[in-house]
Amino acid sequence: MSKSTDERGRIYLPKDVRERFGDQYRIVELPSHVALFPVDDDPVEGLRDAVGDAFEGDDADQLKPDARKRITEDVQGEVESRSEDHED
Repeated sequence: MSKSTDERGRIYLPKDVRERFGDQYRIVELPSHVALFPVDDDPVEGLRDAVGDAFEGDDADQLKPDARKRITEDVQGEVESRSEDHED
């Protein structure tokens, strides 16, 4: 799906997208693109619904820094991969 911003920089999501994912999104700026991630009313509960008991027993305060570290590593790997592709 491709969308353009209006003169004020707004993006309008189609009704079916809003009905499926909700009305609140987190905008994540990455080196190569921008991503929208739906935000649940209760993000922790949304995570539990998505992954079940995968994090049961884990320290919630440590999950966020661990996730940020992993995302940073993944993005750096993607950037390096793209850089290598452009060198060929």
